[in-house]
Amino acid sequence: MTSKVFFADFRSPMYGEPQPDKFKRLIKTAGIGDIDMDGKFVAIKTHFGELGNLSFLRPNYARAVVDVVKSLGGKPFLTDCNTLYPGFRKNALEHLECAWQNGFTPLTVGCPIIIADGLKGTDDIAVPVAGGEYVKNALIGRAVMDADVIISLSHFKGHENAGFGGALKNLGMGCGSRAGKKDQHCGGKASIDPELCRGCRKCQKECANGGLVFDEASHKMTISENCAGCGRCIGACNFDAISFKDYLANDLLGCRIAEYTKAVIDGRPNFHISLIVDVSPCCDCHQENDTPILPDIGMFASFDPLALDWACVDACLAATPLPNSQLSDNMAAPGFVDHHDHFKNNNPSINWRSCLEHAEKIGIGSRNYELIKI
Repeated sequence: MTSKVFFADFRSPMYGEPQPDKFKRLIKTAGIGDIDMDGKFVAIKTHFGELGNLSFLRPNYARAVVDVVKSLGGKPFLTDCNTLYPGFRKNALEHLECAWQNGFTPLTVGCPIIIADGLKGTDDIAVPVAGGEYVKNALIGRAVMDADVIISLSHFKGHENAGFGGALKNLGMGCGSRAGKKDQHCGGKASIDPELCRGCRKCQKECANGGLVFDEASHKMTISENCAGCGRCIGACNFDAISFKDYLANDLLGCRIAEYTKAVIDGRPNFHISLIVDVSPCCDCHQENDTPILPDIGMFASFDPLALDWACVDACLAATPLPNSQLSDNMAAPGFVDHHDHFKNNNPSINWRSCLEHAEKIGIGSRNYELIKI
């Protein structure tokens, strides 16, 4: 099967078509209007950027998608889930504040903003993964699963673990609750930093396995042999005292991202958009962003998230690396080994192919695509 991927560059000559209008024309030409959105709740999954990071997509792109969805009778909302790691997006209050500071407000984007897994990242649904080999039930933010239609709006960039972040990662990792992100990233049991633990015992209320035991003498929580490694306690701790240090191999991470993506999109209309712009070497989850490793290429849209990611990868691999970037520094370093792959040359420990190949294996989409330029 060959999927259609639509492409438009970023050129907008003086007195020509404004870029937001060109972006709207792209997604309309790609067929977003074929989805019945009349009266439907439409989740637009995007990334609001960590505070201090400036490479995330501008809110203008989200506003353009919102305008199109509204014109089709849909009820859109922008959404993301809380992060696993300590930062400015680990609970809904800080996450919304971060989004506002980065320019995403109901006024600027034209619709509500909902943090899908709730206040502490514990409001999720266990969604069965049809044909899953690594994940039987994906823990997805409730608001994402309550939506009738899911649209992915992703910033295509490098990533230190997954190789790159595109449609699959935006949906698979991004729609996982805090426990869901733990499920994809880490194995083993939780650990508690006694210096950070306040002895409030809130985490113990979330544990269904007897994996947390309170030490009356030290007034600290401890981990018992009954810990199942579910990660539910992470969201309950307001002091970042709980963590998982047994990180899974990048190959396995890619496969789990693919299976979480399938859980998100199975059984309902979905549409996907990726923009190759400000291609930072690492994720927008960082509190900083280095200079782009590749030039701005363009805007892509498709009903097939796998074909979309492949098209974006091919476009990036065909581009010339930018000077004075992490990628160019790596390529100029003594002993450099050329992998003939910009993403692997950027972060040598990654294997982005595991995610895409597994996604095709479990029936998410096709790696074969027809690129249609507008």
